[in-house]
Amino acid sequence: MVFKKIRLIGTSPDSFDAAADNAIDRAEETLEHVHWIEVDELGVEVASVDDREYQAEVTVAFQLEE
Repeated sequence: MVFKKIRLIGTSPDSFDAAADNAIDRAEETLEHVHWIEVDELGVEVASVDDREYQAEVTVAFQLEE
């Protein structure tokens, strides 16, 4: 088996958990054979939004087709 890793950043106005869930949901919707996801970094953007925007950077590993 061969895997590929990519990084995604999920966002949410609600929480870090929701931001990570958004990234995971999107990965599962658009990629096949997702095997694991690692949460790498958490952050909050405050500069260009009215309220806080929670961000979760995740690494997604999925199996490449043979």
